[in-house]
Amino acid sequence: MIQAQALSKRYGSKTAVDSIDFTVQPGKVTGLLGPNGAGKSTTMRMVVGLDRPTSGSVIVNGKPYREHKAPLREVGVLLDAKAVHTGRSAYNHLLALAATHGIPAGRVREVIELTGLESVARKRVGGFSLGMGQRLGIAAALLGDPATLILDEPINGLDPEGVQWVRHLMRHLAAEGRTVLLSSHLMSEMALTADHLIVLGRGKVIADAPVDAIINSGGRSTTRVRSPRAAELAALLANPAVIITGLEPDVLEVVGLSPAEIGDAAARSGIALHELSALRGSLEEAYMALTQNEVEYRTGGSNDFVAADLATSEPQEAAR
Repeated sequence: MIQAQALSKRYGSKTAVDSIDFTVQPGKVTGLLGPNGAGKSTTMRMVVGLDRPTSGSVIVNGKPYREHKAPLREVGVLLDAKAVHTGRSAYNHLLALAATHGIPAGRVREVIELTGLESVARKRVGGFSLGMGQRLGIAAALLGDPATLILDEPINGLDPEGVQWVRHLMRHLAAEGRTVLLSSHLMSEMALTADHLIVLGRGKVIADAPVDAIINSGGRSTTRVRSPRAAELAALLANPAVIITGLEPDVLEVVGLSPAEIGDAAARSGIALHELSALRGSLEEAYMALTQNEVEYRTGGSNDFVAADLATSEPQEAAR
């Protein structure tokens, strides 16, 4: 288990993490989300003692990370897949890590096989692709068979097969009762992988809840309706509090009424329904709603830049 209490980190006048409290429980995959600059990486670094908190505390498996006598056996960490001696082979890199904790060479071979690195195990890490580097980082995190895993962007650079593999691996490890904390910018993948989410914004916790609860908080219910009398049904359901969108001549999307309410209204008027289904909101939509006021680096105005560039370049072209 990972427990943070009033955890804060300041760099000069900049507050990266602002007195946050959270608990990452065993048996679940917990996702750590937030915009760039929200404090995710700083939080992970404080958990494993790479950054010292300005105030507050964080413990892993009952004590601060630095107090564990065999940290690789307690906590598996992937924060930077490039933090590897590029002249070593994957096998020798893992073997060196294993030697620091008395982990047998057989375990090195196990994690190499588990992460799909057999064909490149004897090759120098400096020639690895981003995806292979990520697999090596995951292998290092698993080396000590730890009870807790902390992975920052573990699917970055992986192909679809690799992404699916990480998803299944994380869920399998959590099902074994381990504590799994991971971050990702891919909302669709996080929705499939995580059980619980902690969302940071400007260094504060703005959400700490199960995935379904966060998705359901993201907006009003939407229902898809298919009927040969869709236009009549739309007129029947019309209400200032209801939004109706016609997708096709016989298909509507209705926001603001439940499927039961729509079905009852149609039945009272004898309107046949060929489809009536609630549409689940997306994690991306819920996340954007949560963080819309917490984005430190906001993209926008690109068309203005293009227009300004054209305005300045055209006279120059004419003068040539």
